[in-house]
Amino acid sequence: VSPAEYYKGANQRSTISWAWASLSLLTETNGACSYLSEKCILEEGGDCDSDSFSPLPPPGPILSLQIATEGRGTLPLCRPGFSEDVYVAVVPESAEKGQPLFNVKFVNCGRGGLVRFECSNPFDFRIEADGVVYALRPLTLSTLPTVPLVIVARDETNQQQWQTQVRLTPPVGQDQQVPRSQGLQEIWFPSRQTDSSSIGQLKRMKRDWVIPPINVPENSRGEFPQDLVRIRSDNDKNRSLRYSVTGPGADQPPTGIFIIHPISGELSVMKPLDREHISNFHLRAHAVDLNGNQVESPIDIVINVIDMNDNRPEFIHQIWNGSVPEGSKPGTFVMTVTSVDKDDPKTANGMLRYKIGSQNPESPTSNMFTINNKTGDIITVAAGLDREKVPQYTLIIQATDMEGNPMYGLSNTATAVIRVTDINDNPPEFTAEMFFGEVPENRVNVIVANLTVTDKDQPNTLAWKAVYKITGGDPTGRFSVPTDPTTNEGLVTVVKPIDYEISRTYMLTVVAVNEVSLARGIHSPRQSTATVSIRVIDVNESPYFDPNPKLIKLEEGMLAESTLTTFTAQDPDRFMQQSIRYTRLSDPANWLRIDANTGRITTIAVLDRESPYVKDNMYSATFLASDNGAPPASGTGTLQISLLDINDNAPHVYPQETEMCKKPEPNGINITALDGDLNPNAGPFAFELANRPSDVRRNWTITRLSGDYAQLNLKIGFLESGIYEIPIIITDSGNLPMSNTSYLRVKVCQCDHNGDCTDQQHIIAAGLGTGAIIAILLCIIILLILVLLFVVWMKRRDKERQAKQLLIDPEDDVRDNILKYDEEGGGEEDQDYDLSQLQQPDTIEPDTIKPVGIRRMDERPLHPEPQYPIRSAAPHPGDIGDFINEGLKAADNDPTAPPYDSLLVFDYEGSGSTAGSLSSLNSSSSGGDQDYDYLNDWGPRFRKLADMYGGSDD
Repeated sequence: VSPAEYYKGANQRSTISWAWASLSLLTETNGACSYLSEKCILEEGGDCDSDSFSPLPPPGPILSLQIATEGRGTLPLCRPGFSEDVYVAVVPESAEKGQPLFNVKFVNCGRGGLVRFECSNPFDFRIEADGVVYALRPLTLSTLPTVPLVIVARDETNQQQWQTQVRLTPPVGQDQQVPRSQGLQEIWFPSRQTDSSSIGQLKRMKRDWVIPPINVPENSRGEFPQDLVRIRSDNDKNRSLRYSVTGPGADQPPTGIFIIHPISGELSVMKPLDREHISNFHLRAHAVDLNGNQVESPIDIVINVIDMNDNRPEFIHQIWNGSVPEGSKPGTFVMTVTSVDKDDPKTANGMLRYKIGSQNPESPTSNMFTINNKTGDIITVAAGLDREKVPQYTLIIQATDMEGNPMYGLSNTATAVIRVTDINDNPPEFTAEMFFGEVPENRVNVIVANLTVTDKDQPNTLAWKAVYKITGGDPTGRFSVPTDPTTNEGLVTVVKPIDYEISRTYMLTVVAVNEVSLARGIHSPRQSTATVSIRVIDVNESPYFDPNPKLIKLEEGMLAESTLTTFTAQDPDRFMQQSIRYTRLSDPANWLRIDANTGRITTIAVLDRESPYVKDNMYSATFLASDNGAPPASGTGTLQISLLDINDNAPHVYPQETEMCKKPEPNGINITALDGDLNPNAGPFAFELANRPSDVRRNWTITRLSGDYAQLNLKIGFLESGIYEIPIIITDSGNLPMSNTSYLRVKVCQCDHNGDCTDQQHIIAAGLGTGAIIAILLCIIILLILVLLFVVWMKRRDKERQAKQLLIDPEDDVRDNILKYDEEGGGEEDQDYDLSQLQQPDTIEPDTIKPVGIRRMDERPLHPEPQYPIRSAAPHPGDIGDFINEGLKAADNDPTAPPYDSLLVFDYEGSGSTAGSLSSLNSSSSGGDQDYDYLNDWGPRFRKLADMYGGSDD
């Protein structure tokens, strides 16, 4: 491409810099275009004309183009790639192996030998680095490939690649004529205008006309391919040229729509076009010589697809929903429907018109709505929309193109559903003029009557929901009428207690309205007002005390059986003859009594203001009043007694205990007095020491400090350690003063240098109080009583067991039975027994003597204790025999000894005892002088024994 050709498309105020392929970059210096030593002087606002350049070498590819416009920078135009997208190569009728056929040109922009070429048919052709294509085998026209040859250039550095196509055509002789269509429009490549006076200089080409676009109707049914135009060049008169077209529809997707005859240049369309798919095509025509050299600059060809009415209107929605309030005036906007047509909207094919095909229902008229035929806006044209009669309309909308021409236009339909919305044009109406109800007195939050209404408006809307208002018959506001949200009924409800004794019936006037106001021009009818008659039922009401609570003021100390007041209740049931009885409900101190019939309250104990049941000088008692109605009713009343203080409490000293050192420095003790009464029955107090004991006034003195305080001082300088109780007489200031002798407990102890009791003395002085000592003594006494009771219970249990053993049946006598022991042991030698118990038997205690009649003969009678031998405290086993013999003699002379043959139970002796055998011992016969007649009193079992021992020698 020559520099002049680049220049033709540049701005006239731009600076052009260019260079040939064999040269380096061109520079710009001081506003001059420099090419080696050749310069072009630029004027302000001018340009470098082709005549301003010196003669140049033959044109070659431009290495770079630099455009500087208003400081926007440099735009490089060197783009690597093939010089043509499609080459048309004329090959001979026959070619030998290795014969060059054609060449392609690749602009490498200085890449050197880094670009390598490849061919899509490597079996028949070979391409060299210079772009020349050679035959690899002998070729003829019959063996030439029918598809274009694809050549790819690949950069070995970054693997970038470019490709081009080569269409192979047979040669055409100079005398051969190419068939051409007659009457076909011709498009010529622009001619180059040259100046004969400047031969040898580079000339600039100027385009002097613009190629008009080619119009092709869509959906053509003619034969294909269909010729459109012929591309011509004025250079085909003296040499053979080849024509080609590039661009979308030719060699770019969608491909195969347009083709051009390479020799004749006739451009044809191969199939019907669709404007709705592609409305125009932009192609570029090329002209090259037989060697593939471009002889003409490419020209642009625009092909417009002419629209045909081949598309029906399409509604965006098949069903359109709209709404309009009932009672709307004519001209009220309802909704807009929209349809689209794929045809050209600038032509009649895409211009739509709307109309209403039908209306259902046709009430009250068949033309309630109209539609704007251009915009699709639907409006009302007639009055009379009533939701209660016709809640919904259905319209069939038709859209037609060709500006609504019914003969040539295409149509389509959609459905418009118009819902008539509700307004409050129907007031609520009561179903009856009078409603009735009844309610017991004193009941609240109860429903008395249900008011029902009808409303023709749409349910559950603000125009349907009713609101009830009481306009008369309830001046005190004892009733309300809320609305049931489900049934829309009015619920007449009692909100304040009703008294039968005041009013027995109520006549209410109730008005029903909606939550929203009625539409303009609509008025409430008479049926929107109703009367409610309510009857009050009398019930037995509780008696009530008045006043409640009742307050009385009394002085404390009032004696029992004193009348305080009369506390009576009233019965609100004036129309019932009932009696009231009174009872005491709460009396914490148990001071009061109330008369059951009259309500007179008297005392049963002395009223004491200082009682723990009195709070802030106030005593409260509760009483119950009950009537005899059916069912009975009761009420409570509170009596509050304000007790006035009297001087009934004597003062006492405080504190009751204190400490003092043996040598007090100072020796004063500050004391005061406590009095349960109030002023003036309390302080100031008078303090003095008692006359007895006499040492009190000798050792102590008391001095009054103020009305409530005094100081106790020690007269002597030393006092022994111990606890001293000092009697102090304290007198209050009552109208009738009360005195009391109160004892101050003073603990005298040894003190350290700080005046504090030492630990030992402090512990001694801090003895237990009187209450603590009494508590300890009580615990000791109780513990001793428990131990004594346990001992008595154990002795009684042993006696009962022994009596039961002696009174058993002879057959069951254990003395006649065999006694089995688990082990026998080895006698005294291997047992640790205290044998002194055998030498000194315990004496029988006097409390074990039983009354006459139940004594046993083997029990010892009451006689003076005999003198039995006493063995030494440390006996030796050798003298046990002598001890037993002496004891036997003493027993024979002992009138209190048991019978001769009584069973003597000894402890376990074991075997090998060092004591002698007892079998040689004989009972004394001196017992015959004893009287055994009392055995006859023991029963039949002991009579024989009495005869044996108490009988005569016979």
